[in-house]
Amino acid sequence: MGLTFVKTAGDDPGEVAGLSNRIIHAARYGSSVLRGLWPQTCFVCGERAGRQPLCPACAAQVRALPAPGCPCCALPMPVAGVLCGRCQRRPPHFDATHAPFIYSHPLREMVLALKHGQGFGLTGWMVQALAGAGRGVAADCLLPMPLHRRRLAERGFNQAMELARGLGRELGLPVRAQVLLRDVDTRQLAGLRQRERRRCVRGAFRCVADLSGLHVLVVDDVMTSGATLDEVARSLKQAGAARVTNLVLARTLRERPD
Repeated sequence: MGLTFVKTAGDDPGEVAGLSNRIIHAARYGSSVLRGLWPQTCFVCGERAGRQPLCPACAAQVRALPAPGCPCCALPMPVAGVLCGRCQRRPPHFDATHAPFIYSHPLREMVLALKHGQGFGLTGWMVQALAGAGRGVAADCLLPMPLHRRRLAERGFNQAMELARGLGRELGLPVRAQVLLRDVDTRQLAGLRQRERRRCVRGAFRCVADLSGLHVLVVDDVMTSGATLDEVARSLKQAGAARVTNLVLARTLRERPD
């Protein structure tokens, strides 16, 4: 009688990592299912919130981004279809931006919680908001804003990838997470002028796939000045992308001058 050898995950480090990732994602999915079955407490105030992460009173404090907006960067504008002054003076490499919310309380605290690994219960709510803003965009694929490998190792996850994964299911689009690499671990851009932000992110990204003729939908949590998203779009356009659209959860309204 011949012997049958059963290979375990421990025989291959790559399989161990893959199994670990599957366990993590299964645990997160299981937690989200449980949250949908039992009443939750509001993330902001701690009161009963039913099956949503926010109670009605706190949900009403999340500020929608006013319309109309600049068709390129989504900053509010008095007239629909008109580019803002900055996009006219220095057209970015991306073609459009969609964002459902303003980056302010309480959404700011929700985004930061997700970024620091304490807000996975909010991803479903965030994905639904993004899906609402992104429906109607005729894109070919989703691309999450990549993290530098050092940041990814420290954090253990990429919040943009968490959003893109759920969004791909909602919109029926493939998520191409491996085509764009972040080669430079850029410094914090908060407080810098627009010119300094552009200088910091210059050359930070590298596209390793042929995107010829594709409309790419870039997913991120917050758009501030747009300098990082502009550099991402520049790399994607160099790889042949025909159109790049940003889909972000929130847009800041106050920006440093050029």
